[in-house]
Amino acid sequence: MTSRRESGGGEDRAGLSPRDKWITIFGRKPVLEALNDPNLSVAKVVVADNATGQSLNEILRAADRSGTPVQRATPSRVQWLAGNSKHDQGVVADINAPRMTPLQNFVRDRGNRPTKVFLLDGVTNPGNVGMILRTATGAGFDGVILPRAGTPHVGPLVIKASAGIAFQAPIVNAPTAKAAVDELRAAGYRIYGLSSHSSQSLFKASLEPRSVFVLGGETNGISVSTDEDLLIPLFNGVESLNVAVAAAVVAFEVANR
Repeated sequence: MTSRRESGGGEDRAGLSPRDKWITIFGRKPVLEALNDPNLSVAKVVVADNATGQSLNEILRAADRSGTPVQRATPSRVQWLAGNSKHDQGVVADINAPRMTPLQNFVRDRGNRPTKVFLLDGVTNPGNVGMILRTATGAGFDGVILPRAGTPHVGPLVIKASAGIAFQAPIVNAPTAKAAVDELRAAGYRIYGLSSHSSQSLFKASLEPRSVFVLGGETNGISVSTDEDLLIPLFNGVESLNVAVAAAVVAFEVANR
């Protein structure tokens, strides 16, 4: 019998590293909810050797029903897998993220097709990251590039802000924002930034079929080089928008074209 953990994957993902195909969650309630969610595919559950209790028994029964493998590990190992969280409650689970991929694979797989992606450049607030993932997914963007340097791990706060969409979002992993820009530019993408100092309105600009929209950090803005900067016109003394709000404006302007 095919278990839910086998769905949503394929041989083309077998060679990916765990961090490029799974999102790790922790805590007994989140893990149990994931196991009971028919829309999620749980790759495995890891339980601390000293974990006991009725809630753990419920998790083990749910894993057995779905055919999800359960591994035992030391408490320190479980804590490490949970990102050294103090709230792991002795259990973590790896959730399949079927649209997550490393940047190199993303660029290869997209080829010359029209492609619209966001690149987060120093966006550090997990709430903003989660909302951007939800917005980009809803608007039909092809990818959201999350550099490992300078961007929060897709953990509980990001997942909550995305209202659970993070598991289905087109997350693209890259080492740094600069490395992502270099690779995308070499592949023929045009790099757009958002700037209040630009004279070119987003709403009037001619956009290339393969476009990257850089979203700068909440404090320091954009740090990478761009090919063109675009302006979101604002009025009545408003100088800037929250980065997640700006992403929504860009996403649905692009989707509407």
